[in-house]
Amino acid sequence: MLVAISISPSGADETGGVSASVADAVRVIRASGLPCETNAMFTNIEGDWDEVMAVVKQAVLTVAETAPRVGLVLKADLRAGHDTGQLTAKVERVEERLARGQSRGQ
Repeated sequence: MLVAISISPSGADETGGVSASVADAVRVIRASGLPCETNAMFTNIEGDWDEVMAVVKQAVLTVAETAPRVGLVLKADLRAGHDTGQLTAKVERVEERLARGQSRGQ
């Protein structure tokens, strides 16, 4: 499964800013050893259901240690038979079409 998550602290001490809490969450995700990538909006994680959800829970609880309220946006892509490698493969398929100048139906 692929999961895109965004964790947002609310009401925390603003001296460290939101980025400090986000960095704490990303640190937990990266330490999990699961394939992941972070962009400006989300952190994407790949793995099986139990592994990914355990990491998401730990990241949220880590942020909750310094924020009285935590928001979580989670989007999941579950595709039977495609358990690994989709973090990069989905992007590669689009890039291949772009390089060939292809669009739908070509």
